[in-house]
Amino acid sequence: MSNDTALFLGQFLRAPASIGAVAPSSRQLASAVCTPIPERGEPTVVELGPGTGSFTVEIQQRLAGRGHHLAVELNEPLAQRLADRFPDVDVVHGDAARVGELLGERGLRQADVVVSGLPWAAFPLELQQDLLAAVTSAMSPVAAFTTFSYIHAIPLSSARRFRDLLAERFEEVVRGRTVWRNTPPAFVFHARRPRP
Repeated sequence: MSNDTALFLGQFLRAPASIGAVAPSSRQLASAVCTPIPERGEPTVVELGPGTGSFTVEIQQRLAGRGHHLAVELNEPLAQRLADRFPDVDVVHGDAARVGELLGERGLRQADVVVSGLPWAAFPLELQQDLLAAVTSAMSPVAAFTTFSYIHAIPLSSARRFRDLLAERFEEVVRGRTVWRNTPPAFVFHARRPRP
């Protein structure tokens, strides 16, 4: 078991509702989730719930030194590990609901891409609504939002609620292919153009 997996599993056992997974995401899932990151320009990319950094690695490779990468992690040991591992990433130990405020503190107007590793299906409706409202308020009118869901969560009422919320908050929502090379298998949601 790798150090990242051991840390992740330990934090999951302490707070399963806020971690939402037993292992870090695979490279294949990270690649699928991070496809909206533009190849040019200086984008502001916000990463929510980066955990041990599976998506962080992919975001950094795609940015290749461009733009601003803000990673917001609620779990303090995970945030500290991430900050130590990725000195070029602006890591914040904090709540994703403060994303707009965190951008403002850095002189950044809006996010161009939001990559979420948050366990949406584990959240109650009110928290889903509050977080998604904070996220969409912090996005530019043409921004992209990506997240994922485990295939075993499809029938859960909280997962269905979240899919409905995505459709309410974005003009376009596309469900991507299933990524089988992940534990557990998952699929990606790509959402664009947040509704005002």
